Amino acid sequence: MNYVDAATAPLRKTGHIKLHGPEAFASMRKAGRLVAECLDMLVPEIGPGITTEDIDRLVFEFAMDHGAMPATLMYRGYAKSTCTSINHVVCHGIPNDKPLKEGDIVNVDVTLILDGWHGDSSRMYPIGEIPRRAERLIDVTYEAMMRGIAAIRPGGTTGDIGAAIQTFVEAQHMGVVRDFCGHGLGRLFHDEPNIVHVGRRGEGTVFRPGMLFTVEPMINLGRPHVKVLSDGWTAVTRDRSLSAQFEHTVGVTSSGVEIFTLSPNGLDRPPYKVS
Repeated sequence: MNYVDAATAPLRKTGHIKLHGPEAFASMRKAGRLVAECLDMLVPEIGPGITTEDIDRLVFEFAMDHGAMPATLMYRGYAKSTCTSINHVVCHGIPNDKPLKEGDIVNVDVTLILDGWHGDSSRMYPIGEIPRRAERLIDVTYEAMMRGIAAIRPGGTTGDIGAAIQTFVEAQHMGVVRDFCGHGLGRLFHDEPNIVHVGRRGEGTVFRPGMLFTVEPMINLGRPHVKVLSDGWTAVTRDRSLSAQFEHTVGVTSSGVEIFTLSPNGLDRPPYKVS
């Protein structure tokens, strides 16, 4: 895999990994914070009776009010501003008018484009009181993401992320989804490198300062296998087990890693406490 200076690289996916400078990192902090604020905004709104269509509308209005654009809106024909994945939906669930009910869990995945830069993050939202197995799945998924992020440093490899996540999750007798992965981003929504959430330490692409990408493990309470429904987007667990996901956008620094999408209100993981 070759590395290129993002400042001189074409604004398209070329198969090369773009290395970004301080100005790009400053822009990504702004885009990432806006996405985190959007997900924070949803905390008091999401509960029994709300529809995922309502959530989608709130995200669209938030983006418009803050001079941003939802990246998913009309992306490859996708007609919504968010992905909302409920219970056994692994990812790319399409918002609709069915109300959420007590005991559901839902992932809300938001990418906002601010001044040309993409901030991408997702969180789990419990709907009222949820089963203990769902709480445990959410806790394991969040911890898996953070262990993956903690493995990032210059000279390390993408396999270090996968190994950190896979080792932890499988010890909990849960499954790590292989069919979807994290991705490079910046001025592009999806770019190099792919960040696979299973792997071996020391294998894969080497991290260099200036790389930007997401870490977004999808964890199933049962087996890791998924299937995509006839709508071409919605991915579900084959065994109908619950699935959860968290996602942060990060950048490799000279000494480690910076997370751009941390909640300014400390609402990165449930249970969410709003003062």
